[in-house]
Amino acid sequence: MHSPHDPCVRVRGAREHNLKGVDVDVPRDALAVFTGVSGSGKSSLAFGTVYAEAQRRYFESVAPYARRLIQQVGAPKVGEITGLPPAVSLQQLRSAPTSRSTVGTVTYLSNSLRMLFSRAGTYPPGAPRLDSDAFSPNTAAGACPECHGLGRVHRTTEKSLVPDPSLSVREGAIAAWPGAWQGKNLRDILDALGYDVDRPWRELPAADREWILFTDEQPVVTVHPVRDADRIQRPYQGTYMSARRYVLKTFADSKSAALRAKAERFLASAPCPVCGGSRLRPEALAVTFAGRTVAGLAALPLTELAGVLSGGPHDDGPHSGSGAARLLVDDLLARIAPVVELGLGYLSLDRATPTLSAGELQRLRLATQLRAGLFGVVYVLDEPSAGLHPADTEALLTVLGRLKAAGNSVFVVEHHLDVVRGADWLVDVGPGAGEHGGRVLHSGPVADLAGVAESATARFLFDRAPAPVRPVRAPRDRLKVGPVTRHNLRDVTAEFPLGVLTAVTGVSGSGKSTLIGEIAKDTGELPGVGRLVSVDQRPIGRTPRSNLATYTGLFDVVRKLFAATDEARERGYGAGRFSFNVAGGRCETCQGEGFVSVELLFLPSTYAPCPDCGGARYNPGTLEVTYRGRNIAQVLDLTVEAAGEFFADVPAAARGLGTLLDVGLGYLRLGQPATELSGGEAQRIKLASELQRGRGGHTLYLLDEPTTGLHPADVEVLMRQLHGLVDAGHTVIVVEHDMAVVAGADWVIDLGPGGGDAGGRIVAAGPPADVARAAESATAPYLARVFGFGEG
Repeated sequence: MHSPHDPCVRVRGAREHNLKGVDVDVPRDALAVFTGVSGSGKSSLAFGTVYAEAQRRYFESVAPYARRLIQQVGAPKVGEITGLPPAVSLQQLRSAPTSRSTVGTVTYLSNSLRMLFSRAGTYPPGAPRLDSDAFSPNTAAGACPECHGLGRVHRTTEKSLVPDPSLSVREGAIAAWPGAWQGKNLRDILDALGYDVDRPWRELPAADREWILFTDEQPVVTVHPVRDADRIQRPYQGTYMSARRYVLKTFADSKSAALRAKAERFLASAPCPVCGGSRLRPEALAVTFAGRTVAGLAALPLTELAGVLSGGPHDDGPHSGSGAARLLVDDLLARIAPVVELGLGYLSLDRATPTLSAGELQRLRLATQLRAGLFGVVYVLDEPSAGLHPADTEALLTVLGRLKAAGNSVFVVEHHLDVVRGADWLVDVGPGAGEHGGRVLHSGPVADLAGVAESATARFLFDRAPAPVRPVRAPRDRLKVGPVTRHNLRDVTAEFPLGVLTAVTGVSGSGKSTLIGEIAKDTGELPGVGRLVSVDQRPIGRTPRSNLATYTGLFDVVRKLFAATDEARERGYGAGRFSFNVAGGRCETCQGEGFVSVELLFLPSTYAPCPDCGGARYNPGTLEVTYRGRNIAQVLDLTVEAAGEFFADVPAAARGLGTLLDVGLGYLRLGQPATELSGGEAQRIKLASELQRGRGGHTLYLLDEPTTGLHPADVEVLMRQLHGLVDAGHTVIVVEHDMAVVAGADWVIDLGPGGGDAGGRIVAAGPPADVARAAESATAPYLARVFGFGEG
């Protein structure tokens, strides 16, 4: 029996995902880094096993009624784990897409700022003191009544609802209405109400157009539908809903992100006319501190906010110099310091969370944990260096060191070699991905990995040979972008060479994504470009229904193959029978999801395997049909690599699988739910989908940090693909922090020199070897190191 003060977390017999009965000891009170190629099993060990077991023990301690559910959901496949303290997970989860969540709410800095205004603000003469809630746009006491604390009002206009007035209502003039039967239903109701649905929209009387689009009335009429002659049509009672009402209702209430996004296209958004976008009531905006309103301070970059607060109150109000003010200001400054230290000083408190990258969000949570002062816990972090410029990575290592010094264990899943070199202990998982991984190749000091021949990490960690200076491709033309004035870019003009690979670099917040976004926004003709493909890291789906096979179109091919088998034909099963998205072939208990949602009181709801189909998604009848000895659920369970062999002689399937293999995704399962994929994996699936379409004409590919979440060995595979695209005559532009990738580009555009207001300029532009010598560039010293130019 190990003592409760065991110096190690000891894992025995871990079999989660692809782990092959792993035994490993990881020391506590240390910075331990888990490495390995993408899909090797390192996350399964750190998150799926160690963190999941800590969470299960927590569940058992607080929720006796949930124990039977824990067996279904949280218990990892592991023999035993000893010496495990409580754990805190900081994963790269995308935040909920709500505009009310901001940098201030995530870091709790908003709470301290509101308290400062409540207790120590300068009030107008005779004004009553306000509670801190009155300074929050998310409470009834503080929210501007016109925009409900959102700062913007969404309005519909005739132009936004009816983009083409030459069409009649029957021809679909009201583009904002839903498609299919629901839209036809609304058109039939209008017809029954006596409106002319066959005249061009612009010829209708103004009063009719106004009523059709904007009325709040909802009249009910009897509709006599006219449809196909061979079908019996019964009259029904139909309720009318104006286009504005439909759009606002969908935007406010729909659970579907796609429907909400569609509704938003028909809304014109403008700053609220009452609060001017500040989101607060007038009485809250009348209170100042250091001469500024709470909205004014929340809009400042954190570095600037710290400067204003450090300068002390400048007003001569009765409370400005009080002890309460000094205490609250000191608390705010102490909370801001770790956020600035992690390279996020360019963010403002009112910046909406959905506009942050996954890496920025994780670092904000990390800064908040530094202030929480927990002791004796295991922090499990998922690539905290994601989206970080090498200059910011040094600060990250300092912060991780501080968490460890406070008496905690820090377990990090990481690919960044500087973070790996800074570790006390290294667990390398591999050697390959999926079935070819799942073993611990090394667990010990970093230097000892050098002797492990089969480790893919060792080759990159210890090979310090300088990168050769590549001959630079000659551009065939240039694309001029700008002048751009947006966020921190002020009147910036950039020239992107066409027919080459360009890397856009700079510290976090320097304006890289803003500049690239300007190209993506240009939906018109770009001179010299046939097609524009923007490949981002947004999820390919938000529910377990969406997966690799459905997104790439491979699932259609597979279903047709099953429908063509003798057994399916005898039973009369068409391709639809093999879809888990429609009734018929799917398991109705879980409606084809393979999981049922389990609601836990006080805790987030979680997914458990369906009790009837056990996660197979289909009913027994469908599963009896086999193709080459496998049923549809077993085919969806194949990895891309295994499926490549299984469907080698089916050209329609082999091509798509080949492109997925080419971008290094051979380890993913065909039916792997979109909810389990990282941002980097989602981006590479999109890239593979583009690659398999064939390459007609000149295409410009835009990629935002495509190497995020990739092991250096996988980066090599991905870059081979991108260079292949350029060799085939296309243009590739990547936003990138990986200096090995930047060194291999033809052209570099470096923004900076700093983040936020200290950035937003093009500091250097040219071939990588030239940018490596640029005096003002924060990127240059790190790029010079790759080329072996010394520190200059």
